[in-house]
Amino acid sequence: MGSKWTLFLPGFCVSVLFEIAATQISKDPQCDIWCTQHATCINMTHCSCDNGFASTSGKKYFNDILENCDDVNECAGPNGITCGLKADCTNTEGSYHCTCISGYVLPSGEKTFPNETMNNCQNLTNDKDYKNIASHFESFLNTHNNPTTKNKTEIGNEATKLLQDLEEAILESSEEIQKLQKKSFLAFERQEINNCSLENVDTTLEAQNNSVTICCMDIIQSNTQGQHIVAFVSYNSLGTILNASFYKKTYEKKIDRIHLNSKVVSAAIKPWQSNSSLSVVLEFQHEQKKKEEERSLCVYWEKLIEEGGGWSTMNCNLIKSNETHTCCNCTHLSSFAVLMALYSQEEDFTLTVITYVGLSLSLLCLFLAALTFLLCPTIQNTSTSLHLQLSLCLFLAHLLFLIGIEQTKNQVLCSIIAGLLHYLYLAAFTWMLLEGLHLFLTARNLMVVNYSRVNQSLKKIMYPLGYGLPAVIVAISAASRADFYGSSSHCWLQVKKGFVWAFLGPICAVFSVVDIQSPGSVGHPGLHLVSGHSADWPSC
Repeated sequence: MGSKWTLFLPGFCVSVLFEIAATQISKDPQCDIWCTQHATCINMTHCSCDNGFASTSGKKYFNDILENCDDVNECAGPNGITCGLKADCTNTEGSYHCTCISGYVLPSGEKTFPNETMNNCQNLTNDKDYKNIASHFESFLNTHNNPTTKNKTEIGNEATKLLQDLEEAILESSEEIQKLQKKSFLAFERQEINNCSLENVDTTLEAQNNSVTICCMDIIQSNTQGQHIVAFVSYNSLGTILNASFYKKTYEKKIDRIHLNSKVVSAAIKPWQSNSSLSVVLEFQHEQKKKEEERSLCVYWEKLIEEGGGWSTMNCNLIKSNETHTCCNCTHLSSFAVLMALYSQEEDFTLTVITYVGLSLSLLCLFLAALTFLLCPTIQNTSTSLHLQLSLCLFLAHLLFLIGIEQTKNQVLCSIIAGLLHYLYLAAFTWMLLEGLHLFLTARNLMVVNYSRVNQSLKKIMYPLGYGLPAVIVAISAASRADFYGSSSHCWLQVKKGFVWAFLGPICAVFSVVDIQSPGSVGHPGLHLVSGHSADWPSC
């Protein structure tokens, strides 16, 4: 039995080899039986791969029975076939063909074409469609000036679709979109890029004092031979509709107030692979000067299922920001803007309790002191009059502080409160100065006969000085920088540009004058009371 199988197997293998040889000879009588599939026999001695195929070893001619001819991908690699703008190369077995990208067709109706010279891809979207997009954009701006909660989802969906359509139209440089630019609805810049070099490492586009910078290699991606288009558009009044109310709030610290402070801009590249990543550097010009206490938020327009669309900070980071400009870096293409947020400051509970309890007790004591000085005629003199005015100024200042220091929602009201606090506290320190001056003159003139005359002279000038001097200082301060009264956190003088010295300066002057008076009165001969004049000392 074993011997039969031993004889059968060699015979079977020989018969198979003869069948293969017979088949190849029938295909090409001149072909060597060892040439593989997709190969042609040359001079009955060597084989050569057909067009569109290459040998495994890379040799053009071969006679090795183990050599194979593999398909060549003509579309791949830096030296691959290019089909021109708005078209892609598709590899087939032993060949290739070109096809228009999505949204483009050949006027002839054919699905493929052989090479770049035959490229005639045209956009399915015609000028009539672009005219509808332009008309839709104008209608959108005129209709939704005041978004409400009820129609925010509708506006979000409409804005998301409209922004995509406008980007496509700008990439195609439609005449209808150029008309929108002439009407000042938007401004855009568009560039065509074929390749990258050391001279154009980065591509920068500008519109309405805003700009975008994208690395050239991020634009062309892996297709180094094809043509790419990059566009940047700035919308003139779209921010009034897509305002900060569309901000997608996160788990960050509580935001007191937030508003949009830039134009809405968009960056687009064509052709673009949605799964590609890149670095987009944006520079925005602020619509209003940024305040010191405000924080810039770099946001992009994100398509949302429930809300339709909204502003999000994901993958958008702040690089730097000053009063007039903000620079952002994002890792994707979209529509972008800058929001200004004011975060609530964390207050020390213990310090807050001490402040309010202390001022409340101070108000009670000042009220009782003012009643005493006002209703007790036996102690009324120049000294008690000074005490009375000082008590009244401090009482009103403390009361206004408790009531109005945090009334920041109304800008005008906050500025008025800050101005009144400035005046009342300056008046209080002025009355302290007058009281010190009165004590100094009293001590100096105890031995002098004309003490009562000096006392009467002080009475004549103390009211104009006590209330007039602070009024002059506040008037000059308000006339020079009225916008520095009140801030977004407290109704007091702002510290920027040294404006707070409109309060600290006069206070330092008061302390300096009092300090100068003090050494002169210590050890003065007039301090030794004489029995004949001891009755003139104020009984306070």
